[in-house]
Amino acid sequence: MQFISTRGGAPHASFSDVLLAGLAPDGGLYLPESWPQFSAAEIAAFAGKPYQVVAYEVLSRFAGESFTADELKADIQAAYAGFESPAIAPLRQIAPSSNGSQYLLELFHGPTFAFKDIALQILGRLFARALTRRGGKVTIVAATSGDTGSAAIAALGGLPNIEVFVLHPRGRVSEVQRRQMTTSPHANVHNVALEGSFDDAQGLVKDLFAQTEFAQQIGLTAVNSINFARIAAQAVYYFTATAALGKPATFVVPTGNFGDIFAGEAAMRMGLDVPRLVIATNANDIMARALNDGVYASGASHATLSPSMDIQVASNFERALFEASGRDGAWTAAAMSDFAKTRKLVLPAPVLVALRARYSAYACNDDDTIATIKTVAAETGQVIDPHTAVAVHAARRIPASATPMVILSTAHAAKFPDAVTRAIGRDPGMPDGLKKVMDLPEKLDILPNDLSLLRQFISNRLAP
Repeated sequence: MQFISTRGGAPHASFSDVLLAGLAPDGGLYLPESWPQFSAAEIAAFAGKPYQVVAYEVLSRFAGESFTADELKADIQAAYAGFESPAIAPLRQIAPSSNGSQYLLELFHGPTFAFKDIALQILGRLFARALTRRGGKVTIVAATSGDTGSAAIAALGGLPNIEVFVLHPRGRVSEVQRRQMTTSPHANVHNVALEGSFDDAQGLVKDLFAQTEFAQQIGLTAVNSINFARIAAQAVYYFTATAALGKPATFVVPTGNFGDIFAGEAAMRMGLDVPRLVIATNANDIMARALNDGVYASGASHATLSPSMDIQVASNFERALFEASGRDGAWTAAAMSDFAKTRKLVLPAPVLVALRARYSAYACNDDDTIATIKTVAAETGQVIDPHTAVAVHAARRIPASATPMVILSTAHAAKFPDAVTRAIGRDPGMPDGLKKVMDLPEKLDILPNDLSLLRQFISNRLAP
């Protein structure tokens, strides 16, 4: 299996190359040169099989010769050994509604109680294995809107030859999310509270990659969803959910950086029958506007009750644009260059048609979020987090259909106690795994949104 860049200017790469590099050298995002295929019979046979077995079947199609079958199986088993649910990503039906059967796909049973664990627990182990084989050291710089940072720390904290720098927007993540990052005891973990938005943090990471000499000097790489290994690992639960239902389902995905929902497109391109992928956004509705109005334009980032989605530049949308353009790397490169300068991209008619054939999009405000948490609790007894509520709100706006709807439930409600308490009048309760971080000392540095200061900060921490 070989991988290419969405911008067409990078040499072909292996899976391990893609894993360790994160971003392609031309600034693009890696995708497989051709998508591996599963037949309908192969997908149906996933029903009843352990999640780990399906994960191996999917990931092995991408890993090629980068890892042996035994290595991949061992890392998958280890990645999920600590999950609270043996199903890893269980389906829970919620009360019937006028829209037909609806299910929550619970993706929060890992060590940090968010969906990022499902991919990062695997990625961290594969990363360490590939690095040991290649030798040398790497520096990971990750921008997080709340959950990627803690999941990356849980996966990579304490590993040799890896330094982890996590940037979160100061004051724009929940207290639980922040403490999950800043209470890490590992010496190789460095937390930065950035004065600015997630988009500012993400922009700094991209700018660091653009400084080629510095990036090479420190062995810079990424574990954000720009790393294709994350996408491949997240595609697995689209297969397991469909196999468990025994029929195709519409997937409704709370969307910020577009990685989780693009994993659904990846599954579709591998042969999974998905009638529609539904983008659910909060007030940071760049993706809803792009799909509904045909203009991808960023604006000011709004702080909401669903902070992990407070994003105005959805990095993984580039992958969807590349596919929708017929894999036209030259057009994608020009489009992304223009967008970087003007913060606006008018989608060409053929590209928009291709996107709309696969995706729909709905936006949700904070009042809708609170009302949805309250309604779901009253109807089902299920307490959901604000991000899941954004997706449930979108699902309930979709016209009635016999097709089941699977709503991705991306975080445990306890990570956002203030919003949940506001909605249902009581604290959602906190698992022991979260309680312990509330009393530990925090360690973080506060930096302005300044590339030179961030670079100096990283250099100082890496100095022998």
